[in-house]
Amino acid sequence: MNSDRRIVLGGLAGAGTLAVSFAVFGGGLASARSLAAEGKPGFAITKSEAQWRKELEPLQYYVLREAGTERAWTSPLNKEKRAGTFLCAGCDLPLYSSRTKYESFSGWPSFTEPLKGAVLLRPDYLLGIPRTEVLCKRCGGHLGHVFNDGPKPTGKRWCMNGAALKFRASKSS
Repeated sequence: MNSDRRIVLGGLAGAGTLAVSFAVFGGGLASARSLAAEGKPGFAITKSEAQWRKELEPLQYYVLREAGTERAWTSPLNKEKRAGTFLCAGCDLPLYSSRTKYESFSGWPSFTEPLKGAVLLRPDYLLGIPRTEVLCKRCGGHLGHVFNDGPKPTGKRWCMNGAALKFRASKSS
């Protein structure tokens, strides 16, 4: 009962910020594309749709440039356990340390926090409920969403699409 009430109350609270989302991001409920894919300025790396399509695999393009979601449990990065860094598949910006990766049993690579200054957040109401979309700070690519149901110390679950990420293992000494 409490969780149902939180969803309803959260939805009502989100309705008030929906107008802000419209004004700030110029989008609506049906807009699922990332800021960069919408042609919004302000990212260090900007490319044409044709350039992104040429450089990215089809699933990477769908996730990063069209704010798509890969099927759960399909990313090999779910099982990645080595020490290293997870990078944006679109621009190679380091996003997450392997030290913050954990098994959330959600079907997507999950982290407790991003690297400092690596991501941007924006409201997402595509499903009719308030969520927080995570974007690469450098290219604006859609990475996934952050939720408030993660483990300590942050209580956050940064649920990322594996197709939006690359992994670089640490160099052993």
